[in-house]
Amino acid sequence: MTQPPEPEPDTHEACSELAFDLLEWLGDQPESAAAVDETLRAVAAERRRLLLSVLEEHGQELTLPDAAEEVAQCETGKPITELSAERVANVYISLYHDHLPRLVDAGLLEYDQERDLVAPAAF
Repeated sequence: MTQPPEPEPDTHEACSELAFDLLEWLGDQPESAAAVDETLRAVAAERRRLLLSVLEEHGQELTLPDAAEEVAQCETGKPITELSAERVANVYISLYHDHLPRLVDAGLLEYDQERDLVAPAAF
C-alpha cells in the first residue's frame, strides 16, 4: 500500500505556526473545549469553509444551487462560464449530502429545504 506524499517542509512550518497561533488564541476564548472541538470539526473541510465564506461575502441567504456555483468557482479559480455542469452538480451534491448537514448541525448555517435556501445562522 502506498503512503500519501509527505507535505513540503514549508507546509510543516506553516501548519506548526498556525496551530500554535490558534492554540494561543483559543486559550483567550471563553468557549468550552467541546464547543471548540465541534467548531473545528465543522470547518475542517475546505469546501465547508468556502461555503461559509461565500455566504458571509453575500451577507444574505442564497439558493443552494447558487452557493454551489460560487463554491465551484472558488475551488477552481474559474468563472462559472468555464465550469462544466457536472462539476457544479458534484459540488451541489456534496454540499447537500455532506457539508451542509454538518454546518447546520454545528449551528453555523440554516437551511430551508422547501425553498432550497441556505443562510448564516442567526446569532
